[in-house]
Amino acid sequence: MGKRTVEFVLGLIGGILGFFGAIFALAVGGIAGAFGAESASMVSNLGWSAILFSILGIVGAALVKSKTKLGGWFMIISAVGGVISISFAYALSFILLVIAGLMAVIKKSD
Repeated sequence: MGKRTVEFVLGLIGGILGFFGAIFALAVGGIAGAFGAESASMVSNLGWSAILFSILGIVGAALVKSKTKLGGWFMIISAVGGVISISFAYALSFILLVIAGLMAVIKKSD
């Protein structure tokens, strides 16, 4: 079992930033709903799904030290799911989670 500190930190930061992106999407959905926009509930629902993907990314970061491959896959799934959910608002999280996930999956154990 290696240290995997870089993967842990990148995944944790990516997951936390994903929360901010998801909160932004929820705020946009709420404001759009207040003005009676048609797709406001869809934006809010996608914001909630992005929160779930952010939680998955943080869980993956926590697991990467003990179960490296599983934690890496969790971060990759979180990155892809989050960017599908709220696209641009999840962009920085996507980059960090994909890098951390790929490092965990591809990098050989110490």
